[in-house]
Amino acid sequence: MALEQSLKEKSKRNPDELADLYIQLLNDLSYSQTYYPKSKTTVYLNFLVSQIYRKIYKTRRMEHNRVAYFFRTEVPTLMYQYRKQVLFAFILFLFFSILGALSAHYDQTFVRLILGDDYVNMTLKNIDKGDPMAVYKSGNSMGSFIGITMNNIGVAAKAYIFGMTAGIMTFYSALQNAIMLGSFQYFFYQQGVFVQSLKGIWLHGAMEIFSIIISTAAGYILAGSILFPKTYSRMYSFKNGVQDSLKIFISTVPFFIAAGFIEGFVTRHSNTMPLWIDILIITGTLSIISFYYLIYPFIIHKKQSHGGIPTLQKA
Repeated sequence: MALEQSLKEKSKRNPDELADLYIQLLNDLSYSQTYYPKSKTTVYLNFLVSQIYRKIYKTRRMEHNRVAYFFRTEVPTLMYQYRKQVLFAFILFLFFSILGALSAHYDQTFVRLILGDDYVNMTLKNIDKGDPMAVYKSGNSMGSFIGITMNNIGVAAKAYIFGMTAGIMTFYSALQNAIMLGSFQYFFYQQGVFVQSLKGIWLHGAMEIFSIIISTAAGYILAGSILFPKTYSRMYSFKNGVQDSLKIFISTVPFFIAAGFIEGFVTRHSNTMPLWIDILIITGTLSIISFYYLIYPFIIHKKQSHGGIPTLQKA
């Protein structure tokens, strides 16, 4: 097939030829979606459309800012295409967080097993002193900001790269992070400082935890490209998976930087700030990142559909 050959060629093909092939393929896809919506042929044609569309865009000269295009269009488009993997990552993380809280409820030693005796004992002393979030006040603001940001990006990078283990280690990383969060939060509830912990943890945690889940989803996308190559060779599928998942992971870096800044410069003042400021920061950061990753992709998809671009389906 001429189209398959053009996708495999490293050299750029004439844009007019690609456009003709693209239109021809769209007609085939439209017919197949109408009369055989659940057939493997429809899935295959849909995948080819998505690939040729990308190739056409690579041949176009982008007159607008590349970085702006990346965050404004490219990432949201990918988020819509891989919305099933994103949903799976969120459901799994929530499930393991609840599991961590339940484990802490029924086993008094569980929190120490997960967080370590030193950390638990230090936190208990801080609670006795009336400052349960004192751990966030250690060190200077700039040092904390840099250290925390690098650590969080490192944790997310592992969750993403572990996708190359067919998702096994990404799954384990999500389990670890979620159980730790659930047991940690329940620990504060047991000590009667639940509200104070919410103010301290979620000031920066709204963006931090959300970004880790998105990075985990990127790991599942990478794993899926290895496990489910569909009609393409495993290597070709893997290359596409790396390209897409890496873009999604990179998009989380600004949010990790923002979360690190809040944790380094703002969280240390959580106990002295008015409650309305805490609520404003938490709801504001959560709304921004939720809109970008969960709502904006559907807006972009709707605009693309109205512009004549077909709805692309990916497993």
